[in-house]
Amino acid sequence: MESIEEPDAPAPGSRRPGGRTARTWAAVRDAVLTGLAEQGYPSLTVEYVAEHSGVHKTTLYRRWGGVEGMVADALALAGEDDWSPPDTGRLADDLRALAREVVEGLGDPASAAAPTAFVGAAFQSPRAADALRSFYAERFRRCEEVVTRAVDRGEAPASTDAGAVVRAVSAPLFLRLFVTREPVDEELADQAAEAAVAAVAAGVFSRRAPASPGRTSGTSPNTI
Repeated sequence: MESIEEPDAPAPGSRRPGGRTARTWAAVRDAVLTGLAEQGYPSLTVEYVAEHSGVHKTTLYRRWGGVEGMVADALALAGEDDWSPPDTGRLADDLRALAREVVEGLGDPASAAAPTAFVGAAFQSPRAADALRSFYAERFRRCEEVVTRAVDRGEAPASTDAGAVVRAVSAPLFLRLFVTREPVDEELADQAAEAAVAAVAAGVFSRRAPASPGRTSGTSPNTI
């Protein structure tokens, strides 16, 4: 087995290098993704990653600390892509496109194997949970632009919570994909998008003004 490792590579979490070290990182990431898809987080081993990446397991332990660190770093790398949300010029169509992307990417068992394994890993590993949370926080942050543009066009109230809207579109799909394990399709994606658009129009996602000092919601001024 020919080693592709770079002895002095920066630690995980630092700026991604180029050259041979970048190839090492990519090889380890690909091996982790393949292992997660084939056998899941509980069965993934450093030996498996070493065999499939060409990086000696001593280097893997030194650089990543073990499987937990490699899984977390693979998620961090996944969040460094140049993906951007759709821009159709209409909120309903943008949200529908976002929902359909979820179905397309996660609805097929083969393509969903690694993402599903990441979710499973997050329930067993604090580092994987932190990495998954950061990944989706960044993904939803990018999606918020869809709602911001809608506000600028007058399609949504200025007080609309963009983050709440984009999460509401994905929530029913993620429930079926990762909790109830039910099938998802474009019809369900469209339904989730339409429900979110209706809720936006009704002001459901509008940020509430903070309560006045000394006042408690649901009580009269004379209540002690």
